Amino acid sequence: NYLLAIVMKLAEALSIRKDLQARIAQLVTRIENNVKVQEGDKVAEEPNELMEELENCHTQLQELIFRINKTNMHTDLQGRTLTEAMAEKEVLTMRIKALRSIYTTASSTTSRYSRTEIKDVTVIDTKALHEKIDRYSATLRTLDISIQEKNFTTELM
Repeated sequence: NYLLAIVMKLAEALSIRKDLQARIAQLVTRIENNVKVQEGDKVAEEPNELMEELENCHTQLQELIFRINKTNMHTDLQGRTLTEAMAEKEVLTMRIKALRSIYTTASSTTSRYSRTEIKDVTVIDTKALHEKIDRYSATLRTLDISIQEKNFTTELM
């Protein structure tokens, strides 16, 4: 395949992967729109040709994903692999999302219609929680910048 012979930066490969994924989704839609027609009508596009193109795109995508993953596993980023840094980034994103949801719930106020209604009280330190979210967010930004810099300077294996 032609992608195996191309020398490119990791960032370029990631962009091509995204384009291939979009192209595959478009091809699936085009095929679905052309697999059935009313009796006597002709298809706008030949589904078998589109299926062949879809197969080629899947093959290219598989090869590209392999090369990206191989590169990530063999690229050092501050004493660890790029794959480890990306795993940390993914989990940091999940942590921030979870803590923001908890913070929103903890800091929301409930209206009482009368003084006899039971009052809800927050049982966690929302200020400390917000500070933790800010720390995680700063770490995430720094990590993301490091990963992006590495993507633009690393040759795809």
